[in-house]
Amino acid sequence: MKRPLSLAVRLTASIGVVITAVLLSFGWMVERSINQHFIQQDVDELNAAAQALRHALALLPPDKDDEAPPLAQAAIGQHNVHYRITLSDGSLLYQSPDIDLTPFAGTLAPVQSITADTLSTWKNRSETFRGAAIRVLGKREAGAEPMIVTVATRIDFHLRYLEDFRRTLGLITLAACLLALFASWCAVLRGHAPIRRLSREIQAIQSDQLHVRLNLDTVPGELTELAGAFNQTLGRLEDVFKRLSEFSGDIAHELRTPITNLRTQTEVALSRTRTVEQYREILYSNLEEYERMARMVDDMLFLAQADNKLLKPESAAIDLYAEIEMLFDYFGAWAEDRHIDLRLKGEPVGTVGDRPMIRRALSNLLANAIQHTPARGTILVQLHRKEGAIEIQIRNPGPSIPAEHIPHIFERFYRPDASRQRTGGGIGLGLAIVRSIIEAHSGTISVISTTEATEFQILLPASPEGSTQNATPPQSHALSLPPGS
Repeated sequence: MKRPLSLAVRLTASIGVVITAVLLSFGWMVERSINQHFIQQDVDELNAAAQALRHALALLPPDKDDEAPPLAQAAIGQHNVHYRITLSDGSLLYQSPDIDLTPFAGTLAPVQSITADTLSTWKNRSETFRGAAIRVLGKREAGAEPMIVTVATRIDFHLRYLEDFRRTLGLITLAACLLALFASWCAVLRGHAPIRRLSREIQAIQSDQLHVRLNLDTVPGELTELAGAFNQTLGRLEDVFKRLSEFSGDIAHELRTPITNLRTQTEVALSRTRTVEQYREILYSNLEEYERMARMVDDMLFLAQADNKLLKPESAAIDLYAEIEMLFDYFGAWAEDRHIDLRLKGEPVGTVGDRPMIRRALSNLLANAIQHTPARGTILVQLHRKEGAIEIQIRNPGPSIPAEHIPHIFERFYRPDASRQRTGGGIGLGLAIVRSIIEAHSGTISVISTTEATEFQILLPASPEGSTQNATPPQSHALSLPPGS
């Protein structure tokens, strides 16, 4: 793939094109102005000669046979003007002796006055003329008689001057363009210096310097948004690294406990000979620790699949009311031990999705609610339709979640209180798993926390009418998620 041109080359080329166009336009206007000046100069000169000839013809003696001397001297002051005078019948009355204007005069139509628009150009061998033909009245014996006066002037000097000027202007324009390109290149390089400095500062930031931020006060205004976005990215990376570091400590602590238990129980079992029942009890205890570690690994693998968009929920009709009733039966003993009442309100509603995933999300939320509800509290779950969707509200009394932690509550590895050590019940991935499941089903989840209660709100697409009745009833034996997962 061909590499795109650098910004410096693009910007320099653009500036060069604009400057070249401006210089060429300016040169064309200057050349046109000079040419118009020469044309107007010729018009003035030819009008002066025509006026002198008109005056000479008006004063010409009608009885004089030889008309050449006065006509030859009529335009004596116009050295570069040549003229030819013919009568109305086409007979020649007078013509300048140094050039024959007959071919030129034969192609011209008489005009009322000589202007830049009525002039014509004519070439005779190596010479170029510009002129016009006008109709005048002269005094003859029979009275006033119309005559045709053709006047012309050489313009070779003007043409040579314009040619030299055009050549000189082209060289000047070329030199100006090259100089402008060089100056633009230098200006662009100097203008890009802050970008290069910013790049060096970014390259100098290592993985152990994620706390470093670019100083926006030293960045040009055009790069402020870029530098600000980079600082925000660094902030997110720093936050992720920090939570990953905390998670490493958490997972090490969580894994150390079951491993220590397994080691201790094994050492105790091997310390002396025991009965079969005693060995069986030790193996059951070890099995619980293995299951705990397996749940940790499963949770991390599940979130890894969610990160890589590998979750593929099935599409089955789910009766949410029946599912929550079954979960109440499952968590009933735990809630009763903690003197907590579980209450369900709403109408039977359904959605379409993956039953085990939805069950896991609801189980995590109920387990979280039971864990944070004080004794003799009531957990209320409400179901109802809302604008073509199903809303599930899980509300429990208890301590509020600080406002600064609400935006991060569903982030994995996030711990509102980093100094608090976990004493049991999972590794803090439950709510992250809930959000991944809900989003995989095209739903949303949010939380509202006050001093009275905390409420999780879930929106899921509603199933088509009638699909709830056709849903397969949930089987209690399929539930295998423990509290706090």
